[in-house]
Amino acid sequence: MSIRAERVPGGWVRIVEPRSIAIGGMVLSLVGFFVVLPPVTLGFFGVAAGIWAVSRGVRRVGWGAVVLGILGMTLGLLALESSVGKLDVVVVWSALLASMLRYATPLTFAAIGGMFSERSGVVNIALEGMMLSGAFFGILAAQKSDSWVFGLLAAMAAGATLALIHAFFSINLRADQIVIGTAINFLALGVTGYFFVDVYGDQGTPEGIPRIPDVNLPLDKIPTGLGEFLDDVFGSLNLMIWLSFVLLVVSYVVMFKTPIGLRIRAVGEHPRAADTVGISVYGVRYASVIVSGILAAAGGAYLSIGFLGSFNENMTAGRGFIALAALIFGAWRPFGAFSAALLFGFSSALAQRLPEYSGSAATLFQALPYVLTLIAVAGVIGRSIPPAAIGRPYIKQ
Repeated sequence: MSIRAERVPGGWVRIVEPRSIAIGGMVLSLVGFFVVLPPVTLGFFGVAAGIWAVSRGVRRVGWGAVVLGILGMTLGLLALESSVGKLDVVVVWSALLASMLRYATPLTFAAIGGMFSERSGVVNIALEGMMLSGAFFGILAAQKSDSWVFGLLAAMAAGATLALIHAFFSINLRADQIVIGTAINFLALGVTGYFFVDVYGDQGTPEGIPRIPDVNLPLDKIPTGLGEFLDDVFGSLNLMIWLSFVLLVVSYVVMFKTPIGLRIRAVGEHPRAADTVGISVYGVRYASVIVSGILAAAGGAYLSIGFLGSFNENMTAGRGFIALAALIFGAWRPFGAFSAALLFGFSSALAQRLPEYSGSAATLFQALPYVLTLIAVAGVIGRSIPPAAIGRPYIKQ
């Protein structure tokens, strides 16, 4: 807790900062849901603490406490009014955590891919289109070759192709990077939609397409109840989920512990200085954007040939934009982006189970991940500082 002292006549007094009160309110709001009793009371104090902080100028954290307070009271009341049977269906922590990892994996691949692009100074809102192209061409190649490996490679090649287009227009032609990214998203939507209808027609993708396998671990052999819990969460996860864990470590090491990462960050912060010391700004940005497309498309391939085993038009449903929000939320760092992806993944997993309370409100519950995205983009929790040269075309002299 942040406490400062001020001198007053007769001595010193300690003053609690409004930011600390707001953070305390956020904690109370979350506790209101997890302990269930009494949810309204704890959530009310969370909202009150947030309003108190907002009135004293701490707006972002204060409004965050208000939002979490209302959310905590709502979820707490739902839990309080539900039967034991409904609680057993909705709040099953092992199932929620396993689903959270499944929903977070495509976001993790896309967010880390976006990190490479944006750390080099190129805005990449085309993550959505790259994921969608990876999802379609991944399942198409897997079906034609009867191999999920070729499907994954084809997906990555499709993402690299779109990334190359994005890099050419953004770096060489110095076009507006936001406009180019938007155009690529529409291009991917149109191309995948056309070929999907042309190849599969009204029947959709057939059954029996090779899928990325699950990794089965005998964690249930661990004694005590912990083994059963770990087995439910980690015992049968898709290979791509484990690869996302490896990607986290590798991307962190590459970006922050190697000369390659130093060059990428230098180009994104001060390209002129990087060019002066002999670093190829264009080369680094091209490579970074292409890596971005490869990783985002791998996340899309996980959706089609790993998670669902099928493809539908626009099946990414905005996940590329959520990944971009996770990247911003995580301050353009891999573990920060992964934490945000877990948050959105958990909200998606929870949204799948909340219709147990109200079938008529099922559509409303599905909006929960997107509401969290809006909150993150609005900067309620805090404002991240992007690379200094992001979005600025570099003109070599």
